[in-house]
Amino acid sequence: MKKHLTVQNITKMALMAALLCMAAYISIPIGSVPITLQTLIINLTALILAPFESFFAVLVYILLGLVGLPVFAGGTAGPGKLFGPTGGYILAFLISAPIISILKESLLKFFEKISKSNNKKIMRITCYILSTVIGMIIMYAIGTVYMKYMLDQTLMETLAVAVIPFIGLDLIKCILATIIALILEKALKR
Repeated sequence: MKKHLTVQNITKMALMAALLCMAAYISIPIGSVPITLQTLIINLTALILAPFESFFAVLVYILLGLVGLPVFAGGTAGPGKLFGPTGGYILAFLISAPIISILKESLLKFFEKISKSNNKKIMRITCYILSTVIGMIIMYAIGTVYMKYMLDQTLMETLAVAVIPFIGLDLIKCILATIIALILEKALKR
C-alpha cells in the first residue's frame, strides 16, 4: 500500500525542520559539545511523524546547514561544522529519527499483543519514552565514535566530554518529547 504525502504531512515535516533550526539557537556552550534543544526536537519529530517523514525533515535541516544557513548549534553552518568533531551527532539525527519512529510503532504493536492491560495511555507513554531513550543511545554511539576519531581521543575521554554530562538532561528531554507528542497527537486528531 503506497502512502502519498498530503499537504498536512508536508506542513508537519516543514514545521519540524523549522523547529529543529530554531532549537539549535538555544545553545549553552559547555565545552566541545553544547547543550541545545535539538535532541528534544529530534525526539518530537520522530514521535509525531512517520519514519520517512522524520528522515526527510532532518535531512532538510542538515542540507540547510550544509549550504551555509546558520542552523547548527550556536548559529553555525557549513561543511566544516558538519564534518567537524560534533558533526557525528548531527549525522546521527538522520539515523535516529526514523529509527525512533519505527520503534514507537513496533513497540506499540508488541505491547498491545502481550499486554492484558486496557490502559493504552500508559502503554503509549512507555513505548514513546523507550523509543526515544533507544534513539538517544544511537545518537550517543554514532556521535561519540565520530568525535573519538576526529579528535583522536580515547573512548573514555570522549564519553567524559560528549556523553556523561548530558545523560540526565537528555532523559528529561525524552520525557518532555513524549508529553508534547501526546498533546500534539490529541490536538491534531481534532
